Amino acid sequence: MKQLEIFFRTFWLVLLLLIPAGSINAYNEASGELDSIEISLITCTPHEEIYSLYGHTALRYHDLRTDKDLVFNYGVFNPATPYFVVRFMLGKTDYELGVAPFKPFCKYYEDWGCMVSEQVLNLTNEDKECIARALSINMLPKNRVYRYNIFYENCSTRPRDIIENNIGGKIIYAPRKDSQRTFRELIHEMTARHPWASMGNDLVLGLTADVETNQRQQEFLPLNLMYDFDHAQILSDGQYRPLVKERRVLVEPDIQVVKTGFLSPTLCAVIVFIFSLGIFVAEWRKRSRFVWFDVVLMAFTGLAGCLLFVMLFSEHPTTSTNLQILLLNPLWLFFIPSIVRCKPSHYWIILLICIVLFFLGGLLQDYAEGMEILALCLLTRYCSHLRNDK
Repeated sequence: MKQLEIFFRTFWLVLLLLIPAGSINAYNEASGELDSIEISLITCTPHEEIYSLYGHTALRYHDLRTDKDLVFNYGVFNPATPYFVVRFMLGKTDYELGVAPFKPFCKYYEDWGCMVSEQVLNLTNEDKECIARALSINMLPKNRVYRYNIFYENCSTRPRDIIENNIGGKIIYAPRKDSQRTFRELIHEMTARHPWASMGNDLVLGLTADVETNQRQQEFLPLNLMYDFDHAQILSDGQYRPLVKERRVLVEPDIQVVKTGFLSPTLCAVIVFIFSLGIFVAEWRKRSRFVWFDVVLMAFTGLAGCLLFVMLFSEHPTTSTNLQILLLNPLWLFFIPSIVRCKPSHYWIILLICIVLFFLGGLLQDYAEGMEILALCLLTRYCSHLRNDK
């Protein structure tokens, strides 16, 4: 959150200093001075906070003549916004373009032990002027806020689009060998050291997250965009030139301490499964059924299902079809009274159908870690119900 404080504290001051009357003159006093200006793509490697697991991208505007050095960051958000968490779940999160002095921006990532890389773009003076004008227009109050989407509209895709749309010529990207991956696989790479974050992502991501992506879609990750820029060419007037003129390391990486918990999602699921088997054996020996355990499982899976049900209506394009709702199903909450009263219930046959469909759906969707084990726990409860009904 320290980064956000810097951006919000400096935003209005910088805005007033740089953009009188919203003019391009806020960036350069005369077109002849554009030779002294560098526009760069800044890429920051991840650190261990949950909001930074995917890295970060920004644009740097550096006037070597006046030493005006600014970072334009499309990753600014205000967590104090009313109903922020609910809006984020529904895909109604608004981010905005913020501006910060370059040195505090780098200091923030240096404190976290991140590497900060700079790719100085190989631009003409006309390109620089167009990009500066586009940034000044984006910074107007009516334009700086945008609807954020992690895969299609984020802090990485916005700088890319600003550059692509405001240069004379077309950017030609070299193909990547490893470009045939899904959104889920890309997310897994970035959360490999954070199993609970990975599990949480997989829980809300649906079928479409397992569809193969193209190279451009994968540029939602800053490190992929940096790689593509390194190997890209600008085609202008029949001539090719490298998109990146120079690559610099602004902040060297340092040691990062990864805090790992003792319990992983799989281990938690295994513990529940073993406990479920123990309950099953105890019921068999006592020739009775522990209804309280069914109620606990139904309440847990039903309440979790309410979350997945809400995500079906989210604006996030990869959450609308999620087969995990077959297990984490809000309908289970409505069957709790009949189970408590030990009355005949359609819950058991519906549960069995959902479990079978869930395992078949595993051929299409990659489930969150531990979900298959949870399905086995529910299956043991169905078997216990069959035994007690005989």
